[in-house]
Amino acid sequence: MRSAVRSLVTVVLCVLLLSSCTAMTGKTAGQNVDDATITASVKAKLATQEAASTLTRVGVNTDRGIVHLDGIVPSEEMRQKATDVAKQVAGVRGVVNNLQIQ
Repeated sequence: MRSAVRSLVTVVLCVLLLSSCTAMTGKTAGQNVDDATITASVKAKLATQEAASTLTRVGVNTDRGIVHLDGIVPSEEMRQKATDVAKQVAGVRGVVNNLQIQ
């Protein structure tokens, strides 16, 4: 009986924690993890490009699969390359490119 009560309390606490996560961000815990994974993948792909020193200065944020790129790049070519790289990552639904050309 004591074990069943502990299990029930644990389940209730987990549900409350996950629901509070949703209430704070408007996203589920799974969506938060997915967005963090996409952001990390985009950053990693940008770092492996031949112009890595330029593209690693690009800020990347993801919200519900939409990647937002911010920062400054030296050319339109680099701006477009960052968009192309982001689109290659699994789970990306779209790219908002706010990169400025220096």
